[in-house]
Amino acid sequence: MTDRLEIVFLGLSLSSSWGNGHATTFRGLLKGLHELGHNVTFIERDVPWYANHRDLRDPDFCTLRYYQSTHELQRDHARCLEEADVVVVGSFVPEGRTVIDVVASICKGRFCFYDIDTPVTLAKLSADDCDYLSWRQIPYFDVYFSFAGGPILDRLVTEFGARCAEPLYCSVDPERHHQTDDPIRWDLGYLGTYSADRQETLDALLLQPALRMPDRHFVVAGSQFPSDISWPDNVERIEHLPPADHAAFYSQQRYTLNVTRRSMIAAGWSPSVRLFEAAACGTAIISDRWPGLDSFFPASTIHTAAKPDDVIEILAEVSERTRLATARQARARVLQAHTGAARAQQFVASLERSRAADPGLVVGSAA
Repeated sequence: MTDRLEIVFLGLSLSSSWGNGHATTFRGLLKGLHELGHNVTFIERDVPWYANHRDLRDPDFCTLRYYQSTHELQRDHARCLEEADVVVVGSFVPEGRTVIDVVASICKGRFCFYDIDTPVTLAKLSADDCDYLSWRQIPYFDVYFSFAGGPILDRLVTEFGARCAEPLYCSVDPERHHQTDDPIRWDLGYLGTYSADRQETLDALLLQPALRMPDRHFVVAGSQFPSDISWPDNVERIEHLPPADHAAFYSQQRYTLNVTRRSMIAAGWSPSVRLFEAAACGTAIISDRWPGLDSFFPASTIHTAAKPDDVIEILAEVSERTRLATARQARARVLQAHTGAARAQQFVASLERSRAADPGLVVGSAA
């Protein structure tokens, strides 16, 4: 049985979910680790963008610390990093390459990387355009945790030199994401920060159906959408939706739309956290199609669409009985396998496998 671990994460942000999906991912994982009895510290760069939009200032499941420079990180947090059983650096950390070198010089326990953007990272590395991870640093890590599974795990080892690559997908917190008593307001909704490579699909699978179904109600929630987008009159816009409001938002939709970034589609096996959140709230899902989707959501648990007609047919033809049955099956699957508690168990199990492969370092030495 694993002893209590002292675990330190350095990630993009835990305190603010504004304009990033990292915060909710870390929150679920860290809460799960706390519930397993481990001591967790999260250290993030104190930057104005997140400082001005913090929606989690004092978490009860971990210690939250800040630093303003890599020099300050080394000066003020060295002891915490040195005494940890496990240190995990996340993707997109500001000055990440320097941070990794600093931590590598201090860390005496397991050293891991958590790539919440794996397909993007590998594309950046191949183009020599990654400022948060260097190719030479990948072999530093005892475990390279990846948001994407499938063939990309083999690529991490064979092409990029990872010593051990393990999937650690996003997850959902059932206490925050559950069905509410709010009445249905929208036939189809979408939640996500603007991304240029998702916009074409959002246009095809939501805006065009909205134009062709003027008697139906649609909603798009998320920040950073350009001001020149022409929204149909029956599409409501919500600029930012904090995590505390996600459950009510999903519960007020008959269907929610999942749109995947091109790099994630190309890699496959890269589920969005929005899939798990919506399913946990009992909302039926319409998703674009990508390799590996059925390993998370079999056909009986989800609808897929490739063009406007597909969405229109689902909204107009699928019975309420079928919609609700599909949503129930998706919810049961997510609550069984895709919660923060499940991810925490997978995280610790991966560390145990890493220890077995390299018994020279001890995992779980903290008293």
